[in-house]
Amino acid sequence: MPAAKSQRVAERKRQLKRPIRSKAKTFVRKARLSIDSGDAEAAEAATMQAIVALDKAAQKGAIHKRNAARRKSRLMRRLNAS
Repeated sequence: MPAAKSQRVAERKRQLKRPIRSKAKTFVRKARLSIDSGDAEAAEAATMQAIVALDKAAQKGAIHKRNAARRKSRLMRRLNAS
């Protein structure tokens, strides 16, 4: 069990990062749905929003920078394939 203070700090950080991660996941989900729908313009716009959200999440430490890069790469691959 971690010390009480480190446990409090970890919980506080978790609470701060949670909405950032959630927002990034939501934008990625919307981008994937719009890519699958076939509307190229909407898909591109949604993908750009998702990329911005992933970059911000990585910058703020909510997700690792390589995790963000991997997700962006997968999104772009999916967009370009459609």
